[in-house]
Amino acid sequence: MSDTADEPGRAAPGPRAAVAGGRTLLGHPLGLYTLFTTELWERFSYYGMRAILFYFLTDTVVNGGLGLDDASGAALVAVYGSAVYLVTVVGGWAADRVIGARRSVLWGGVVIAAGHVSLALPSAGTAYLGIVLVALGTGLLKPNVSSMVGELYSRDDPRRDSAFSIFYMGINIGSFTAPFLVQAAREVGGYHAGFSVAAVGMALALVAFVLGRRALHGAGDAVPNPLTPADRPQVVRTGLLVLLAVVAAGVVAWLVGAGGGGPLDVVIDALSYLALAAPVVMFLVMFRSPKVTAPERSRLTAYVPLFVAAALFWMIFEQASSTLSQYARDHTDLDVLGVTISPVLYQSVNPAAIILLAPVFAWLWVRLGDRPSTAVKFALGLALAASSFLFLAGASAVAGEGRSPWWVLVVVYVVQTLGELCLSPVGLAATTLLAPRAFRGQAMALWFLAPAAGQAVTAQLITVTEGVSRTAFFGGIGVVSLAVAGVMLALAPWVTRHVREGAESEADVAARS
Repeated sequence: MSDTADEPGRAAPGPRAAVAGGRTLLGHPLGLYTLFTTELWERFSYYGMRAILFYFLTDTVVNGGLGLDDASGAALVAVYGSAVYLVTVVGGWAADRVIGARRSVLWGGVVIAAGHVSLALPSAGTAYLGIVLVALGTGLLKPNVSSMVGELYSRDDPRRDSAFSIFYMGINIGSFTAPFLVQAAREVGGYHAGFSVAAVGMALALVAFVLGRRALHGAGDAVPNPLTPADRPQVVRTGLLVLLAVVAAGVVAWLVGAGGGGPLDVVIDALSYLALAAPVVMFLVMFRSPKVTAPERSRLTAYVPLFVAAALFWMIFEQASSTLSQYARDHTDLDVLGVTISPVLYQSVNPAAIILLAPVFAWLWVRLGDRPSTAVKFALGLALAASSFLFLAGASAVAGEGRSPWWVLVVVYVVQTLGELCLSPVGLAATTLLAPRAFRGQAMALWFLAPAAGQAVTAQLITVTEGVSRTAFFGGIGVVSLAVAGVMLALAPWVTRHVREGAESEADVAARS
């Protein structure tokens, strides 16, 4: 899945000591299975809700939807995904400085459950409230549950990678099964019944987490870097700056729309501007900081093109719940061997492909050793994502005013999954290794800003290209992204050279190239 926070959690920053103890199951502490079950059901609720969100937003009020036009609905889904990743920055900070990872996961889960319950109520007001609550809760929970897995093991524990593989499997089991069950409930009782299934999933996640607390043996209880009285003035200043940035983004969004857009348009634009500005500001702060040494600045320079490639990749990949959902509903022949399927079920293709292909890629990277380099893997991942959109553009052109065969979107999702397996597993590792030492704790936040920025671009593209043909939309994105992938491939030796120039040791060179 596109859970960039989860599999790379094996490289979660922070020198936290392992807290595992007590009984084991299949060689792993019982706490792993507590977190496995929690994340399985949390991802079930999240992807179940996301699978039907676009259809709910754009369906008619008579049919239980909110009646938005397709462009507004797709843009809202994209900016919702962007907001989730923006809030993870706050969620990670809250866990590290205020309440600890365990409480962040617990309260995040409570907020998510409240959001799903709000969505389950037949009211437009509670629906928008539910979307906001799910985004806030996910941002609080998402970056911290995987870091708790890391706390169960010492850094040199040989079971560590195996543990994250088990944990990541739970994510994909939850996200694979969710569209089937949520769609079944939707067919029986409408959209709100589908959201009710997501609410039940989140409730099960909370039950598993609370009942399994003892098995965690204190993992996530400690606050790694608690705030001190001396920190409070800086926190207040930072909070005011963030509030000012939010207000400024809203004002700019309103002015750009010349007041002609509605409140929803202003929200979409404001969140998009925030998501695009955040990584730029973070990079500028790092480059200008006196705490960053010349070798570290060399590594940071090498990271910039990797970040751009990652943002473009997620821009394409995360359209699964927006533009590709629309294509599945309106432009795909859903008859499969005489059986008509729901367009919602396409959301299960990616996790199914991950379950099947992840072991193959794990074996492949071991066989290839240190090659290809990180930069080449990023270029390959982006090229595959771009190719999926070029393929879809061609299929759309062939279909014309008709519908593409059902297998077209299956191919698109599988090709994107191949790209995900090239880029996502190495993304956070590259981030934590290339970030300056003074900003090592903020490396997770920087990686989260790549999908946030990518989905912000998607929201803006959907808005400004309204009325453009499907072929031109997918083809244009595919051509530009493929060109950037080519540039990334050409820059690969330059990126590797800057990494080597900034490496402190031969071990760093081997790890970072």
